[in-house]
Amino acid sequence: MARTREFDTEAAVSRAMELFWARGYEATSVRDLTRHLGIGQGSLYAAFGDKDGLYRAALDHYRSTFAAAALRTLEEGADARSAVRALLVERIRIAVEHGGQGCLLVNAATERLPEDQQTGRIVRDVLGANQDALTDLLCAAAERGEISARHAPQTLAAFLVTFLNGLLVSSKVTPDARALEPLVEVALTALG
Repeated sequence: MARTREFDTEAAVSRAMELFWARGYEATSVRDLTRHLGIGQGSLYAAFGDKDGLYRAALDHYRSTFAAAALRTLEEGADARSAVRALLVERIRIAVEHGGQGCLLVNAATERLPEDQQTGRIVRDVLGANQDALTDLLCAAAERGEISARHAPQTLAAFLVTFLNGLLVSSKVTPDARALEPLVEVALTALG
């Protein structure tokens, strides 16, 4: 008879996400994970397959929580400039918390790519969703005359995602929102 799982896998994934975010993939051992999650190694392997499986589950959890919240920020903005500003400032705030952990997905990209194709797929999916959401927002803003027609909305969206990724890397070097937020205003000048 198979044993029933004695721990909450969703809570375990959330806690693993925190550990991977704080320490990175390579610096987090299976022993670190089992201690942090309060589960045995056999339970970890039974639930997630291996460390890679738990890491991908943690990245998916990040995508469905933090990345999804970022997209909601875009949808809630009164106008394009306010929505983009709110998105960027909120991402800075999250990235500088806890001493400058940055963004889990950007950290994953810099630590695991190009070798880990499954991680690459998750990162590309999130960045693509961000770019698509920004493109939609900027297309609508261009139609309303809120932004300059100097650049195509797709190009502006790609620039903003690239800027955000650089900003998130910078947040690890300089985990100070007050130092990084003025850069957002510079980026917003691209909207015209």
